[in-house]
Parts: sequence; C-alpha cells; structure tokens
Amino acid sequence: MAASVWSGYLTFGLISMPVRLFSGARSSGISFNQLHRTDLHRVKQQLICSLDGQVLERSEIVKGYEYRKDEYVIVEPDEIKAIEPKTAKTMEILEFVKTSDVDPVYFESSYYMVPEEAGRRPYALLTKALEESEYVAIAKLTMHNREYTVFLRPHKGGMMLHTMYYSEEVREVEEFGAPDVEIKEAEIKVAHQLIEALAGDWDPEKYHDTFQDNLKKLIETKLEGGTVEAVEKPKKLAPVVDLMAALKQSLENAKKPPASEKDAEREAPAAKKRSRG
Repeated sequence: MAASVWSGYLTFGLISMPVRLFSGARSSGISFNQLHRTDLHRVKQQLICSLDGQVLERSEIVKGYEYRKDEYVIVEPDEIKAIEPKTAKTMEILEFVKTSDVDPVYFESSYYMVPEEAGRRPYALLTKALEESEYVAIAKLTMHNREYTVFLRPHKGGMMLHTMYYSEEVREVEEFGAPDVEIKEAEIKVAHQLIEALAGDWDPEKYHDTFQDNLKKLIETKLEGGTVEAVEKPKKLAPVVDLMAALKQSLENAKKPPASEKDAEREAPAAKKRSRG
C-alpha cells in the first residue's frame, strides 16, 4: 500500500473523522545521470563550505535565514516542530463555496483523502452532501513546513483534496485579457462549428508524452546499435490574413476522417476486387 503523506483529523462542525492523504498525481519521465565524458563514470556532488573549501557531511549542515547580507539566524528542526499550528494534525473546514466559483488557477497539488475505519460514516455523509449540493469545502492544513488552504471535493464516491495557491502567489500579467478587436458573428458561428467538429469525450488515457516516447525509442535504438531518424518538424505557418477562410478550411479538414491502418486494411480487399473487375 502507498505511504500516506499526512494523517490527522478532518473536522466538520462538531464532527471529527480520522483521515489520511495520499499523493494523487506526480510527474514522471526519463531521468539522466551526469557522467564524466572521458571515462563515463558518475559525477559526485559535494557540499563545500564557501569560506574554507572544506567538504561537509550532511550532519554538519544547519538551516539559516539571511536577515542581513551574509548574516543568518539559525533555525533548528525542533524549533520548527514546536511552532507548528493546530492544522498540522487537525484539518478544520472553514466554509463551503460553489464549485463553479473556484478558478482552477488556484489549484496546486492533488491528494486522495481516505478515511480511517472510525471515520467512514461521517466521511461518506460529507461526500454525499457535497455531491448533491455542488459545493466544495475550504479548509486549512499544515504539511511540509507550510500551512495550506485546501479545497475538498467529491470524486468517484470519495473525496479529493487540492492544495491552493494564495492570492499573492497567483501572478497577474498586465497585457493579459480580451484583445481589443472586432469579431464578426459569422466568424463566431464557424468557430462554434469547428469546436463541435473537434469535440470528444474526456479520456486522459488517450493523451501521451510524445517526447518521452521518443526518448525511450532513442535509448532502445542506441542500445541496439542503431540510429534514430530526426522527427519531421512542422512547417512555420504564415500569419492568418483571412480569418474566415482559415476557419472554413480548418472545418473542412476536421470533417475528414483520419486515415488509419484499419481503414487501409478494409479498403485493400475492395481495391483488389475492383482491379480484377
């Protein structure tokens, strides 16, 4: 079973339930080691004192906050532990907000929240209430030396927790927003048609990291002594001059069924029959 990243109590009014958090997602990919080019041995990274050049062990390292140039206040792990707020072990629901009011830009990391045996009934009750009301819960939680504001939302019969960025962490870009241009009704109509033509059901299984796939193929081919052909790069598109013409052509292209190996296999017998006739 996966190791939990946090355990404690979720409180809801006078109701308290023991829960655990498990990582909901993490990025993955091919990692490379740094090697010395001449002998292909791994490079070792060392901790070196900038004053005397002495190589240090981990046990010799302390945490320091620079309050003035080259002047630090030392903070020990026990001192950090002593000032943990109550949210280190108790996650209190502060309020409920409508799901539709939450801007996804605030979402940071995702976790599965699983109840302990003693918390199964209140957990199921809260999950059901959130599902039917279309609200999400807002709570506070401390982990990894930080207090987070979090969203709790129902998902597949259980509850997901999402840590959120604070408002001061969400960046504003001055030039971001609706461009000051005129859009014609006819253009909007064709744009809607193009969206409908490309519409599909959400299925995360069909999306893959092509670059990682190519890296795996590159490594396998090099191990076998072969060479990999370079991927054909897309041609640089010219700026759109006639927006309506580009929309219509895009719509026509979207309506054409993509050629597949199965299509080719189905057409092959028919083609042979026509050639004999």
